[in-house]
Formats: sequence, C-alpha cells, structure tokens
Amino acid sequence: MSGHGRRPRPEPPEPLAAPTIDSHTHLDACGCETDADVVAAMDRAAAVGVVGAVTIADDLDGARFAVRAAHADDRVWAAVALHPTRTARVPAADLAEIERLAADDRVVSIGETGLDYYWDHSPPAAQQDAFRWHIGLAKRTGKPLMIHDRDAHDDVLRILREEGAPDTVVFHCFSGDAAMARECADAGYVLSFAGPVTFKNNHELRAAAALVPAGQYLVETDAPFLTPHPHRGRANEPYVLPWTVRGIAATRGESEALVAETARRNAERIFRLRTTD
Repeated sequence: MSGHGRRPRPEPPEPLAAPTIDSHTHLDACGCETDADVVAAMDRAAAVGVVGAVTIADDLDGARFAVRAAHADDRVWAAVALHPTRTARVPAADLAEIERLAADDRVVSIGETGLDYYWDHSPPAAQQDAFRWHIGLAKRTGKPLMIHDRDAHDDVLRILREEGAPDTVVFHCFSGDAAMARECADAGYVLSFAGPVTFKNNHELRAAAALVPAGQYLVETDAPFLTPHPHRGRANEPYVLPWTVRGIAATRGESEALVAETARRNAERIFRLRTTD
C-alpha cells in the first residue's frame, strides 16, 4: 500500500509528547483492505503516539468495512452513515442496513452526514432529507452525530435547530470562521480540526481553533485527504496527525502534550471509548 492513490506517504513525524486519538479517518480510502492492513496502519500510528482512530463510512460498503475494521483492531472504532454526496437516491434497504450497523457496539458515532454544496452529486433537498434522517438515527441510538459541512454552514445549523440536535454533535474538519466557532461552542457542539488548520492562509480557521473551549475540540486527519503542512498534497494516514496537533498547539499557545492529551480525553468522553491506556 502506498496510501491514497499513488501519492507517496511522508516520512513519520517525531512522536508526540503525549498520546492522542485520530477522531476521523477513512482507513479504507487509505488503502486498507484486510485486517492485517488495518493493524499495520494502526501500528504506524501508535509508533508516533496516535493510539486510536475512528474510521468513518461514506457509503454502505464503507460502513460495512468500518465495522469490520473496528472488530479487527481494538485501537479502531467505527462511524456509519451515508455521505451527503451519496444521497441522490437512497433505497430504504440501505437506510435499514445503516441502522442495523449503527447498533454494533464498535460503532461510536453516526457519520459522516450533513450537507455538501461544493460538489453537485446530490440535490440539496435530498441531502437535507438524509441529514434529518441521520439526526434521528443519532437520537435513536444515543450516539454522537458527526457532521460533514462543506459550503453549507447556514443550512446545517438551521436543520440542527429545526430537528433538535442530538446530545452530542461533532463538526468534522471544522471549516467555519471564528464567529461560527463561537456559535457552535455556545450550542455545546464539538469542533474537530484537521490538516487545513496548518495551511498558511487559513487565518480564520486558526482563530476558530484558538477560541474553542478545551472540552470541545478534537483532532483528526480525515486521511487520506487534507494532509497537513509541510506535506500538503502527499498521502495522509493516522500517523500523520502529529503535524496537525503541533499546528493547533502553536495556534492556542499551548504545549503539544496538552493539546494531544486534551484531544484524547475529549475523544474518549465524547465517543465513550474504552481504551487500554
């Protein structure tokens, strides 16, 4: 495996000063196919202090894989949902299987779901219907809702208000500005930061990362996408997370150990993870 597509992987970073958890990755899209692939990816992550990961579904096959991966390695947990770009036509049988998979005890979140107005793969009305259904599933299962929000901030927040948000809402790869971060934090939502927080011109995103309360942030790779600086454009994987942790630490004026530890404890609390640590 060489990671996403044929892009080379970066050399491993220096290990973190404290262990942390990748709250959002896609191990299947990173090239993992077998149980051994999953274990190898997590071994690479553990070697640099990333001691766990939540692997996320985009579609039904991805949901099945995520559950298998979470059973293959106790450092992995799963989230299941249909990505908003996959919601143009959703058979009732697919929703029924997502709901069945969501009941698995290794599934710790419903996601990723939400709205994506950047790509023109699914009409907004269909996306919104599917988002509302997933909000209901999060409530029925009592599991956190993991949101994908791309160019759709106002509608995502509106639908959460209209439906009544589940007890726990996570904005994966938060992409809003400081004002949106304040609004989300005030609502009790959790903001998860990925590689873009390290990109040179993302001043508003860094302002958001600086102001979010300590108990309301997570760190993630969204691998194989959004590889952090200084390896932007190369293949991403959970072991690449330390660069994002260090970027957040610099932004918040905190030590990397504090950010890593805070994000780990937040992930354990939010997703109710049972870890060996």
